[in-house]
Amino acid sequence: MDLSSFSLRIFDTQRNHRIGLFPCIIAAILLFGLIHVTCAAPTTEVRAAKYAADGTTVLNETKVSYQWMEANLQVYGDGLTHYFHQGPVFVSDKEGQWDVNETTNFKDMGAVRGTSVRDLCDLVGGMNPGDEVMVKASDGYHVEFPYENIYHPLPRQGSVVVCWFNGEETAVGERQGTGYPPSYHVGMRLVFFADNSTNHEGKNVFGNTDMRETMPPDSVHLFDNLYPSTSGYTVKWVDEVRIYSGGYHGSSELLPKSYESKMDETYPPPPTRSPLLLGIPLVVCLACALMLVKRKDRES
Repeated sequence: MDLSSFSLRIFDTQRNHRIGLFPCIIAAILLFGLIHVTCAAPTTEVRAAKYAADGTTVLNETKVSYQWMEANLQVYGDGLTHYFHQGPVFVSDKEGQWDVNETTNFKDMGAVRGTSVRDLCDLVGGMNPGDEVMVKASDGYHVEFPYENIYHPLPRQGSVVVCWFNGEETAVGERQGTGYPPSYHVGMRLVFFADNSTNHEGKNVFGNTDMRETMPPDSVHLFDNLYPSTSGYTVKWVDEVRIYSGGYHGSSELLPKSYESKMDETYPPPPTRSPLLLGIPLVVCLACALMLVKRKDRES
């Protein structure tokens, strides 16, 4: 056999394999891209709504952009001062997990500016004692707070703020992005503007002990249902602030459909990742691999 002809045949076979694989790779990338589109993204508007005691009847609602908030409501933050939350402290001692002296695992939220949840609530009639407010993200994650923590926060907690600007990037940890959304890519984000009275380094930290001292027990956030962590309050991609008259009585995990059913159609529930979609790229790749094996068998 002519060696040059044999070599050319091998090269052509490998080339055909590469050509056959290329469309499969492109298809997988496109499918991953479609899945990525359904993921949460920076938000630029917030819907504020007040619900009646039945949890479904909308008493009042409005929708405002961050540009409108900046121009018409009080701005919190100076774009220079960094605000911190505290993550879980992984020690076996239960008291040690509260880290009374605020010594570790600070989460830098950046030098943020924004609008208080209180001011957004006031746009739709405000809260009353016994009410709860839900701050919800476009990916469905949500947290709830009682009237006192929104309208009469202690200094060590600070105002609860929906942030739409970051003046300086974090030095360590999660990158926030700077400027306005979408450049501020975790925005709009919920941040507690705690003072520096409980931190020996003079940082504005809403620590785990601050949470214990200011939040009612049923509002305390626990990482993995075990470790206190105030970073669980820092909702990214905020798109709604909802007042529930008499308190929120739905699920603490996902928004029940009964609370979504009477929302205006202009505010559809956020897209979610389908387990089926997540498996499509893998199926495509496996199918391509099987086709290549069969082709190789035919050519051998």
